[in-house]
Amino acid sequence: MPVLNERAYLEHAVASVLAQELTGPSELVLALGPSTDGTTELARRLAAEDDRIRLVENPAAHIPVGLNAAIRESRYPTIVRVDAHSELAPGYAERALATLERTGAANVGGVMRADGRTPFQRAVARAYNSPIGLGGGAYHGTTHEGEAESAYLGVMRRSVLDEVGLFDESVRRGEDWELNLRIRQAGYKVWLDPKLSVTYWPRESWWRLARQFRATGAWRGELVRRYGRSNGLRFFAPPALVLNVALALIVGVLQLTRVLGWVASIVASIVYLPLIAYALLVTVMALKPGGGRTPRERLWTLAVLPTMHLSWGLGFISGVLRGARDTVDASRLGTRNTPLP
Repeated sequence: MPVLNERAYLEHAVASVLAQELTGPSELVLALGPSTDGTTELARRLAAEDDRIRLVENPAAHIPVGLNAAIRESRYPTIVRVDAHSELAPGYAERALATLERTGAANVGGVMRADGRTPFQRAVARAYNSPIGLGGGAYHGTTHEGEAESAYLGVMRRSVLDEVGLFDESVRRGEDWELNLRIRQAGYKVWLDPKLSVTYWPRESWWRLARQFRATGAWRGELVRRYGRSNGLRFFAPPALVLNVALALIVGVLQLTRVLGWVASIVASIVYLPLIAYALLVTVMALKPGGGRTPRERLWTLAVLPTMHLSWGLGFISGVLRGARDTVDASRLGTRNTPLP
């Protein structure tokens, strides 16, 4: 479990891991980044209370670096990746191990069930759980079990990880997708079991959400630079939306300044149709049953979806054009928006 500034979530995440019922020995390795909110002190207290918890340092603060440090420190043949912003459902590890054995897969993952504690966070969770929000990735709500492109978190064979080279530490976001690509290219199976469920707690504020999605989009753009069409078509929808918005703004200016004649203006107005359709789609999602329990939550839903899509799309375009470079997800670092040490 890589950990950075997760004081509000760490204890629940750790408890959900330690509560897993397993027949064999287990351990929880926490990779501690340079937290500033008391997370490190909390982790040390938890480790002192339970000898199954082990600590390793992750001064770089990057997720794949921390994951690799924890894997190298681990002592058992199966790796269960967990997240400090998540909680494992009861029986998760036991079922995942059984599925790993039954299918012969190298990596088994389940479904991300986003949840929220505030009106804003619940709106983000609904977007995560909807195909409209995150583009219909398999682990965001499918009921079909079988081979998959990637796996959320993942329960992995250590021998396969050693063979393909662990996580690529040069990939700061999307590192799980990149690892699963190499696992599949090596001839192994990545398997989705929808009966495996993990609760995920999204970012707690609009600004943190926007920064998270911009960084994630930039790294997806970087992965497109590296791997081209190995990336699914759904990843290209948000940048298409951004380009449509930019084109609509240009057309709008040309119409207002009367640069376009009336015929050309009518023809150019076609550019608004996809945006109108998108606005209607977002509105329907906010107003339909499940769009929110209160008017405030429904309003947040109207804001959350475009924030996710436009931030991700802008990051993607930047990542494709210039690479992700030192882009990091600074959404858990308060007002800080610079590369980590």
